[in-house]
Amino acid sequence: MTADITGPLTLRAARPSDVVGIVDLVNGYAAEAIMLYRTPESVQLALHDFIVAIDGSDNVVACGALKEYSPSLAEVASIAVARQAHGRRVGKAVVQAVEQLAQKRGIEELFALTLTPQFFESAGYSITDRANYPEKIRRDCLKCPRRIRCNEYCVSRPVREVMAVAA
Repeated sequence: MTADITGPLTLRAARPSDVVGIVDLVNGYAAEAIMLYRTPESVQLALHDFIVAIDGSDNVVACGALKEYSPSLAEVASIAVARQAHGRRVGKAVVQAVEQLAQKRGIEELFALTLTPQFFESAGYSITDRANYPEKIRRDCLKCPRRIRCNEYCVSRPVREVMAVAA
């Protein structure tokens, strides 16, 4: 990610050329213990689930993904915004794009694990108990290096609420 953001920001589905930008953005925050590390291979395998915001030079300045757990449940994951883009509402735009992807795929409920619950609350999510999502615990939390001292909040939102706000 370059130090300067050029031109207007555009949201779109991630492409293979975005993998390095997504990994660099997410792992920059992972180095600060804000997010978990992602490998290029893991991003490549889930590329069809990623939304990116790019600047006029095609640099990834924000990203987010839809991580499906069942036909009706998915996580809003890997939400990251370059610090240079903070305050431009790009994070909320990425979350909305991920929510639209969930709606297209027939997902009924979304959740996220986050260190910034106020961001998600401002986007219409409510704090909930992560025990409501045993799928997440079984698939990801049990092997997470932070599982014993996890300080993330769990937030959730029914997709029908997302669509009601959009209408």
